[in-house]
Amino acid sequence: MSEKRIETESIFGLHPIIEGIKSGVTFDRVFIQKGLSGDLISELKDLIKKHEIESKTVPVEKLNRLTRSTHQGVFAFISPVEFISLEDLISQTAESGANPLYIILDQITDVRNFGAIVRTAECTGVNGIIIPKQGSAPVSAEAMKTATGAIFNVPICKVDNLKDTVYYMQSEGIQVVAATEKSNDFIYDVDMSGATAIVMGNEQKGITLGMQKIANRKAKLPILGAIKSLNVSVACGAVLYEVVRQRR
Repeated sequence: MSEKRIETESIFGLHPIIEGIKSGVTFDRVFIQKGLSGDLISELKDLIKKHEIESKTVPVEKLNRLTRSTHQGVFAFISPVEFISLEDLISQTAESGANPLYIILDQITDVRNFGAIVRTAECTGVNGIIIPKQGSAPVSAEAMKTATGAIFNVPICKVDNLKDTVYYMQSEGIQVVAATEKSNDFIYDVDMSGATAIVMGNEQKGITLGMQKIANRKAKLPILGAIKSLNVSVACGAVLYEVVRQRR
């Protein structure tokens, strides 16, 4: 049996990861060394596909940075929470009688930003957070620490395609508002008193152009200083509290 380390967020070695998947452990993502082959690797890849777990092929140097122990070419982050499907999330919100409010995170990659957004989301009554399976920060112990427990109170949904998610939400009567400086409207001019999903973009690039094009509205926060941008978690908090103000 290979060496195994389970803290609050990671596991490595072929047998431990395979057994973890079989036993129902919720994995956030699995890293597999480039060029690996063999029966166990084939079994692992089949399980990853079957359970729709995010995976990425990486050079061995990446794995060596993640752990100093013998990793056998595979390393995985364990999610501290169970994920919910988009359909179940929207259905669950409707059944609760809540006025729907969601956050869509378009490739937010910083774990601490993600954790801070989750914490603010919990405080402002957000019904769920939607993230892409590829290109987002891991839902890890560090994110859990930054969120100070809020991560257990806000449903998190992982989706294959954010554009499809937007179209589905719009078909359910949910307006999608892209928070971007590439707009002439301020967030205060957008009516968010009804069912709304707020899109927040990547720390460096902002919201992708494709997502901006299909959003119902685009709106920005006023920036009065010399620095022309806000940290994404701070911006998200400002937008969410405007929603709270409108709904009071």
